[in-house]
Amino acid sequence: MSTSSTSPEPAVSAADLPGYTPGIWAIDPVHSEIAFSVRHLGIANVRGRFDEFEGEIVLAENPLESSVTATIKIASVSTAHDQRDVHVRSEEFLHAEEFPEMTFRSTGIRPGNGDGFLADGELTVRGVTRPVTLDLELNGFTKGYEGRAVAGFSATTQISRKAFGVHGGTTGAALGDTIKITLEVEASQA
Repeated sequence: MSTSSTSPEPAVSAADLPGYTPGIWAIDPVHSEIAFSVRHLGIANVRGRFDEFEGEIVLAENPLESSVTATIKIASVSTAHDQRDVHVRSEEFLHAEEFPEMTFRSTGIRPGNGDGFLADGELTVRGVTRPVTLDLELNGFTKGYEGRAVAGFSATTQISRKAFGVHGGTTGAALGDTIKITLEVEASQA
């Protein structure tokens, strides 16, 4: 047996995660949510979500080598107010016509606080790519209605909208710069 340098044991192993099953998992948009909130006039939070998205989670033998990719349709933004939704899709904000998709691609997974993880990645909005870190929680594994393996994840992060070129013209001054993002994801094994 060689005693050459080997990589250290991972800080988290699959054995530490009950039900963990390596493989490719498809994000289920029917049972998942991509939501956001932003301060309006400095006193209230306006909330919204994206209704159309897809993604893939690859759970590796070593959980810290796992990855995730997701694509979100900008035109699917919903804030429960039609006129505001049209405004958010406009060139003044997300410019859905020129930039129809927002994407996320993980670049690494590492242990977080407690039982959680941190998912580092690249978020692209309006053609601008910036690093982001998701505070990620693995909610568990179970069998779905059709007997397929299902996994649940929750994640949060905050971004600066202005860092992604989302300035909002004159009305943008009424909005805070910080966008809070909350993800509730259910995925089934492919």
